[in-house]
Amino acid sequence: MEPLDELYEALAEVLMAEEPTQCHRSYLLSCHFEKVRWMQSHNVCPSEIGFLCAALTPSRPIQISSLSPGSRINSLPVSAQPSGDSVTLSESTAIVSHGTTGLVTWDAALYLAEWAIENPATFAHRTVLELGSGAGLTGLAICKTCCPSTYVFSDCHSCVLEQLRGNILLNGLSLEPDTTDPERHPGHNAHDTESPRVTVAQLDWDVVTAPELAAFRPDVIIAADVLYCPETVMSLVRVLQRLSACLKDQQAPEAYIAFTVRSPETCWLFTNELGQTGIPWEAVPHHNQKLFPYEEHLDMAILKLIL
Repeated sequence: MEPLDELYEALAEVLMAEEPTQCHRSYLLSCHFEKVRWMQSHNVCPSEIGFLCAALTPSRPIQISSLSPGSRINSLPVSAQPSGDSVTLSESTAIVSHGTTGLVTWDAALYLAEWAIENPATFAHRTVLELGSGAGLTGLAICKTCCPSTYVFSDCHSCVLEQLRGNILLNGLSLEPDTTDPERHPGHNAHDTESPRVTVAQLDWDVVTAPELAAFRPDVIIAADVLYCPETVMSLVRVLQRLSACLKDQQAPEAYIAFTVRSPETCWLFTNELGQTGIPWEAVPHHNQKLFPYEEHLDMAILKLIL
């Protein structure tokens, strides 16, 4: 074979190779990793970053791979299992995949995760219900750093739920059976280990019933980046109203809703609908956003609701 023919064949293989649809990202949770992120943003050799990470987590040496074009600098692709100082996720390489945006991590999830890490008492020894968990970054960060007694991840899309379960197991947590039976729900049983009880529930906000919601008996409810269109806003408000009504026999739970302000009209619709349903809210003070580098020029907020 002529050298030019070999070159063309090699080029054809490259051009015909399918792009991977999934990738793994590891999100660092500890502030002492700021040097790592600085090294990433200044194009330091990946092998040097790997040496630093191995020094910081000697019991779990990790191998850092090269950053691919367009990859976020707030995550390190890693080949090893995650340590307690990071959350490792399998995520889609496409923003929209399988008809959903829930297979990637969005900035409001990072924003809420960082706020939670700075405010662990909000979640410690409490039952947390997350609405629209997506890839699972916020919930996994809370489980690893805030000591909740029970954590309920939820979403409605089957592909999101499948990936979410895998990410929970990838991060060393055990899954309880998925059930909304009040007598069998994890929150009703004693738990004598340091790790929280974790379950994944399929929740469609438009069809979930009050008894199903009441079975979770949450002390805290969270959601991140779910205010992206009027229809979703209305569905969220209805499920929050249902939660408020069915939990009257216990101390009023708190809800924290984090979002990127993409449209002032959508934000106004959310707060206006909360007022119409009698759910009080207040804005949580902005935090410094030091743990994760975020997309530039994004306006993000967290609202605290009392149900």
